[in-house]
Amino acid sequence: MNPLRLLAAVTGPRLLAAAPRTPAHVTPDSLSGAGGTAPAPDRPSSRTCLRAWAELLRVSALFTVPGDALAGAAAIGRCPGRGTALAVGASLCLYEAGMALNDWADREEDAVDRPHRPIPSGRVAPGAALAAAGALTAAGLALAARAGRPALTVASGLAATVWAYDLRLKHTRLGPAAMASARTLDLLLGATATAGAAPPASTPPVTHAASRSSRAQPPSAALPAALALGAHTYAVTAVSRHEVQGGSTAAPLAALAGVAGLGAAALRVRPAHGEPSSAPATGTLLLPAFVAAYLRTAAVPLLHAALNPSPPLTQRAVGGGIRSMIPLQATLAARAGAPLVGLAAMGLGPLARALSRKVSPT
Repeated sequence: MNPLRLLAAVTGPRLLAAAPRTPAHVTPDSLSGAGGTAPAPDRPSSRTCLRAWAELLRVSALFTVPGDALAGAAAIGRCPGRGTALAVGASLCLYEAGMALNDWADREEDAVDRPHRPIPSGRVAPGAALAAAGALTAAGLALAARAGRPALTVASGLAATVWAYDLRLKHTRLGPAAMASARTLDLLLGATATAGAAPPASTPPVTHAASRSSRAQPPSAALPAALALGAHTYAVTAVSRHEVQGGSTAAPLAALAGVAGLGAAALRVRPAHGEPSSAPATGTLLLPAFVAAYLRTAAVPLLHAALNPSPPLTQRAVGGGIRSMIPLQATLAARAGAPLVGLAAMGLGPLARALSRKVSPT
C-alpha cells in the first residue's frame, strides 16, 4: 500500500474527531469582541463630547459678553442690578445660539476649509447644533422678558439680527454691518433691562445710589457707547472675512485705524458729572489703563496681520479683536463715570485669555 494512503487512513478519523463542531447559531457577542475577533465600535466619551460642544459654542469668547450689559448700565448712570443680570443671561444665550447656528449654516463650507470643526468632523450632529440654536434663542428671549417688555423688544431685534446674519447676510456686503448691529443691540439690551428692572426712586439703592440716581438717564443715552462697540465689531468682522485665505492688507489696516480712533476718542471723554469725589479720581487713573489694555490687545495683532496678511496672523488678529472687547467695555464704563464697573469687567480678561489657549474664539 502507498505510505501516504496508509497515513491518511490512520490519522484521518482522529483529526475529524478532534475538530470542533460548528456552532448552530452565532451569538451577538461573537462579533462584538467579547466572543469573537471584531471589536465593538467605540463610543465617544463624555469628555470628548464636551470638548466638541465647547469648540462649537466657542466658549472662550463667552467672557466678552457680560461687559456689554455692564457698560450699558453704566452708560445710563445706574448701578448693575437684577435687570443687568437678566440681560447678561439673555446675551449669553443669544450669543451661543449664534455660534451654534453659524456652524450649522457653514457646515458644507467648513467641510472644505475647516474639516476639523465639530460638525464636519462628525463630533456634533447638524440637527443637534440647529436644535441647540433654537433652544438657546428661546431661553434668551425668556430671560429678557423677565426684565420687562422693552428689554424683550430689544432682545427680539437682537435675535432676529443674529439669525439673519448666520443664515443670509454673513457672506454679503451687509455681513459686518449686521454683526456690528448685533453687538450694538446687546449693549442697548443691558441698558434697557437695567432701567426696566430698576427700583423705584424712593427706594434707597446700593452704594453711591443717591448721586448716581440723580443722573440716571433713559436707555437711549447708551446709544453712543453702543455705537462705539458696534464700530469695533464692524472692524473685527471685516478682518475675519479673510482669516481662512489671508492676503488682505487693507482690512487689518482699516481696523487698526478704527481701533486707534476709538482709543483716542475715549481718552478725550471725561467721566460723567455727579459722581462722588473719589469716583473721578479713580476714573482718571483707570481710564488710561483700560485704553492701553484695549490698544495692546487689539492693535498689536492687527499691525502684525497688516505687515504679513497670512491666515495664521489674520486669525490671531481676529482673536485679539474679540478679546479686546473686554477692555473696550471697561473703557466705556469708566468714561461713563463707573470705573469700578469697568474694573469688574476687566476681571473677565484673564479667564478669556486662559480659555482661548484651549478653545479658539474664532
